[in-house]
Amino acid sequence: MLPEQRVEGGVFAVPKFRLEKQDVEGFREQLRGFHQEFAGCFRRSELREHFFQYMAGQLSPLERKTIEPIAEHVEGGNVRQMQWFISEAGWDEARMLPKYHGLVAGGW
Repeated sequence: MLPEQRVEGGVFAVPKFRLEKQDVEGFREQLRGFHQEFAGCFRRSELREHFFQYMAGQLSPLERKTIEPIAEHVEGGNVRQMQWFISEAGWDEARMLPKYHGLVAGGW
């Protein structure tokens, strides 16, 4: 449910918009490009792929965006491997955060 101020007739009504298929064509390729910016933050290609799958799952229409539904939804997803990726796999956070902040600041 939306807060009272975000409903029809409220102070800050939710804007209406229409999203067409052509509006999102090429999104996966753009997401791959964004993902490539972080390639150096992972030691192995499998970790990089789990990272992409996780990002794709977070941007999907899934109602529950926890690891199990994401892994079952994305192409090539594996529940146990993705759980391991999130909880145990090593990524270079010291390298990842400045990269992310730079991309956001630059309007990627």
